Amino acid sequence: MDVESAGETKLYSVLAMDPTRLTVIAPTLGFMEGSSIRQNDPSSILVAEDVANPPGEDTPFISLGQSVKVRYSFVDPQTGKSEEETKNFVVSGIMESTGNPTIDEALVINEDSGNSLFQKAGKFDSLFVATRSSEFVDVVEEEIRKLYGNDIGITTVKAILETIEEFTGGINAFLSSIAVVSLVVGAVGIITTLYTSVIERIKEIGTLKAMGAQNKTILVLFLIEALLIGIFGATFGLVTGIGMGYGLSATFGSNSPSESSNNANYHTEEAAATTSSESSLNPIYLAQDMAIVWVISVALSILAGLFPAWKASRYLPIEALRSQ
Repeated sequence: MDVESAGETKLYSVLAMDPTRLTVIAPTLGFMEGSSIRQNDPSSILVAEDVANPPGEDTPFISLGQSVKVRYSFVDPQTGKSEEETKNFVVSGIMESTGNPTIDEALVINEDSGNSLFQKAGKFDSLFVATRSSEFVDVVEEEIRKLYGNDIGITTVKAILETIEEFTGGINAFLSSIAVVSLVVGAVGIITTLYTSVIERIKEIGTLKAMGAQNKTILVLFLIEALLIGIFGATFGLVTGIGMGYGLSATFGSNSPSESSNNANYHTEEAAATTSSESSLNPIYLAQDMAIVWVISVALSILAGLFPAWKASRYLPIEALRSQ
């Protein structure tokens, strides 16, 4: 919907509802100083903070007490002609950011103004239902289904969370599979390196054994070599990974302002929103997780070095000296 302020026009969502019910959608909703909720004032409009002060812009788009014009374009169902309805409002309040895009990207007017502006005659586009506890979500959803049948689409926060969990679960499984493959490749590399080292040092092994070195001594020497490979490899890998994470974040983490259209309905509304946002991604590294990765890498290195070390310790001195 077109919102005109100080000669500038932008597209934002406009919600027509009882403004005192906003806390049903966003329980933590707060207002900037000087704001007031005028429930029965048809000329009053509430504006989200991101609408009043678009991210990435130096000057505010809308200020408290300012007059704004809302323009709604529609097709008359009787004549089939394009019509336009315009109404002026005065900004009585600016809503602080809540993290809920339905509120954070919208302007709010009361129901009477919405019925007049949107030509709805008291008809609702959508409803928000809040339960007293998350335990009642499924029961309430079932009752709504019984009441309206399959002619209504229902979206619950619980369903959204389940979808997000499934999505992130798939990503985690994919990343875990990559980690397992990387560990296997690393283990094979360590085994190959140490086994090659054993082959190249057969004569030295035979000399040590001829001088009285025990099997366990040879075994420990090669295991220490595997341990050092694991320590240096794990440390270098973690440091490199952290550095690349910050480097990629600095390179690709910033998004240039972009336009997007969003639709959201509550009671009486028509919505199309354009928002500009500039965000950056900052990698988070947990010391506990990094310690676990380091320990696993070192332990895997030791395990990978067991066979070459055992092989080296089993050589007989005479066989070792004859091989070269």
